[in-house]
Amino acid sequence: MQRLNKVALPQLAQGVEQPDYARVKACGIVHLGIGAFHRAHQAGYTDTVMQSSGNLWGVCGVSLRRPAVRDLLAPQDYLYTLVTKSAVGENARIIGALQNILVAAEDPSMVVARMANADCKLVSLTITEKGYYHDPASGKLQRENIDIQHDLQQLATPKTALGFIVAALKQRYSEKQTPFTVLSCDNLPHNGKLLRGLILEFTNLIDVELATWIETTVAFPSTMVDRIVPATTENDIVEVEQLIAANDQAVVTCEPFSQWVIEDHFCNARPAWELAGAQFVKEVAPFENMKLRMLNGCHSTLAYLGYLAGYEFIYQVMEEPAFVSLIEQMMMREIIPTLEVPEDTDLLMYKNELIERLKNPSIKHKTYQVAMDGSQKLPQRLLNTIRDRIATGQDYPLLALAVAAWMRYVCGFDEEGKRIFVQDPLAERFTAIAEKDNADTECLVRQFMGITEVFGSDLAVEPGFIDNVTRCLIQLFAEGAETTVNSMVSE
Repeated sequence: MQRLNKVALPQLAQGVEQPDYARVKACGIVHLGIGAFHRAHQAGYTDTVMQSSGNLWGVCGVSLRRPAVRDLLAPQDYLYTLVTKSAVGENARIIGALQNILVAAEDPSMVVARMANADCKLVSLTITEKGYYHDPASGKLQRENIDIQHDLQQLATPKTALGFIVAALKQRYSEKQTPFTVLSCDNLPHNGKLLRGLILEFTNLIDVELATWIETTVAFPSTMVDRIVPATTENDIVEVEQLIAANDQAVVTCEPFSQWVIEDHFCNARPAWELAGAQFVKEVAPFENMKLRMLNGCHSTLAYLGYLAGYEFIYQVMEEPAFVSLIEQMMMREIIPTLEVPEDTDLLMYKNELIERLKNPSIKHKTYQVAMDGSQKLPQRLLNTIRDRIATGQDYPLLALAVAAWMRYVCGFDEEGKRIFVQDPLAERFTAIAEKDNADTECLVRQFMGITEVFGSDLAVEPGFIDNVTRCLIQLFAEGAETTVNSMVSE
């Protein structure tokens, strides 16, 4: 079957939506981290805007490390199929917003030049939490990291997203150009504020004058992004051939639901994403806390407990009534009371919608995939909620179970004794702790809580927190995840 590309567009199956605007290489957006989530979310919003207003905002994607995504998409003229899946069916749409992909590791100077070009109005990011090179508990830059040290010393050929942003802004500053807006779209609290702080900390180490210019002129809006996007499978590629009558090696699948809340603060032009349903607001924090704590917190909880219980996919975990009850009770009793209600939002309706989204059998989101990089995710998804509960003197048994499940998971073996290949920046430290203290659960908990990058300096000395997590971890080791969940939701 013919490969999807611009020549194949007129021959696609009838009814498949496709770009009806001229696709050119002029790009108003440079996006760092051209993974599946961006292509299912922000690129889709941008494509909708381009359908209504023409190609003013093409995206130049940047893969920071590997050429795999570029190598898939280049033969397709950077076209790909976005498939939304629900229990009632599938919908295929060809996305044309992506104009080009650069691989930073191959030619970092080309990426800097593309970002420094005056045509670039906005640089956006989906690089995952670990791409920010920060300590999740403190938000401070990992100054001693080898890649950060490289960028501080050799800014002309950076390796990190922070380095590329600063290098490009430095060039724009020296040429007296208007800066681009920097738009984080990662699941981090106050992501714009966090990124701004990291950029300023980095820049102050090399050029105080440049740091002052960035601080006074560059905008870093915060955002909240929401859409479940599982990893693409070979079966997805086969199914899409039947939907569009062409072979697409870069297909992306996702759920129908999508939300994008953006702080309305830009220092340069921007796309009219509101035409595609994005919400521009004065304050993003209530939305991001709602999403990080309710969706992401429950997602991580289901991933760790579900994986340990032997489930491959999130929807399979949600077929078990006890797990559904667990996250419903967690949201109602422990999470929602910590939240400020976002504008025009019904939290009970949002909770019910989340339950149905997580049950979607068409979204094959692996528990193992959701469980990755937990050390970077725990503070914003679970620990900050616990801190709020502690501050108000309220209990948090289910949140403590979620933290214990993470500890049980990163010990590196499942309930049948099989090895878990834990993917996390701190995986070696987890292994060392588990091998040293696996016979003493209380000691194991204290060693994990001694990782200040995750737990900070407060939770490690909070007696109630230590006791709660230790009690849950003892039960997980003794009885297993499924039995533990059943016992806790029936109490």
